Amino acid sequence: IEKIRAGQNYIPGLSLVAEIDDKIVGHIIFSKIKIVGEDFVCNSLALAPMAVIPGYQKKGIGSRLVEDGLKRAEELGFKSVIVLGHPGYYPRFGFSKASKWGIKCPFEVPDEAFMAIELNGRALDGKSGIVSYPDEFL
Repeated sequence: IEKIRAGQNYIPGLSLVAEIDDKIVGHIIFSKIKIVGEDFVCNSLALAPMAVIPGYQKKGIGSRLVEDGLKRAEELGFKSVIVLGHPGYYPRFGFSKASKWGIKCPFEVPDEAFMAIELNGRALDGKSGIVSYPDEFL
């Protein structure tokens, strides 16, 4: 998290925390990434990491962080988000397999765990390519 926050792709307005009784119980960060195709580069966001303290899980905190983060990202003009996450969790927010658009992860991951969402219309149509993560993610 410290490396992401120190990087040039960090967006302070898309780093959210959940607090209960002045205690941080969850957080989420969205950072700038790129989808690189044969003849284009498309800006997008990575949702990573997102976490909720175990004792506070299954209370809707993570869902609220994701929902609020996606809403803020759209308000800031971002058009899509990529996530590598649990395939049973993220589809409830509208995420689908990134392979649906021909978008691939730069490393081997299960197809169902690498997902994307369009925040603005058909933002990912014709954006087939490989996600380029900044160094702070590696």
